[in-house]
Amino acid sequence: MAVNPRPTGPQADSTPPVSITVFFPCYNEQDNVRGVTGQAIGVLERIHADYEIIIVDDGSRDATGPIADDLAAAHGRVRVIHHPRNLGYGAALQSGFRAATKELVFYTDGDGQFDLNELPALLPLMRDYDIVSCFRVNRQDNLFRKFGGWAWTTLNRFAFSLKVRDVDCAFKLYKRAIFDNIRMESTGALIATEILARAARKGYTITERGVHHYPRTAGKQTGANPRVIFRAFRELLKLRRRILTDS
Repeated sequence: MAVNPRPTGPQADSTPPVSITVFFPCYNEQDNVRGVTGQAIGVLERIHADYEIIIVDDGSRDATGPIADDLAAAHGRVRVIHHPRNLGYGAALQSGFRAATKELVFYTDGDGQFDLNELPALLPLMRDYDIVSCFRVNRQDNLFRKFGGWAWTTLNRFAFSLKVRDVDCAFKLYKRAIFDNIRMESTGALIATEILARAARKGYTITERGVHHYPRTAGKQTGANPRVIFRAFRELLKLRRRILTDS
């Protein structure tokens, strides 16, 4: 009995490459942005993705902007969005989501505290879900930040009926079409909550996966600033009222 040979070459696998935008919000990350971008390029090339990388420079006062421009000049799939001044973390995420052109959109912070080699494992989950919201395994922050993160997530779970264990983990993957159907108003730390809450209310499905978290080796964290925390709590109350009254 004759056996047809297994196809080889370009037609052997008809599965189209994953179409994905990867972006990083950056504020004063001159010592991290090159390494994070390089790691992203390596991961996306390895999985043969149809990709673009966006660096969102949120009004950095160091050399983040010029370094990002150099990266874009050297790599055709990298582009940069510059905010003329620091507009806030939420505004940086909004810029990234709105600029994304691929079918999936992923973001992580530009501080190098996550390993982008863990991104490919999220992709199969998008067959069954609209959002993968990751949680930090062995979170590498001080006790104050760990407690604050737990309290913030607990409050958000209660306020918006969100069944996620780490609402602010900056390692999330979305179907880009979600952002054609939800509003984004938060310009500060509440942005992750707003997106998840509005998406859940629209019926989009969310799953979770653990990812490793690593110590920051360069740059300075800004999320624990008391002004940022106070602003986030004040905005949370307003956001809850808006979301509950939205039709």
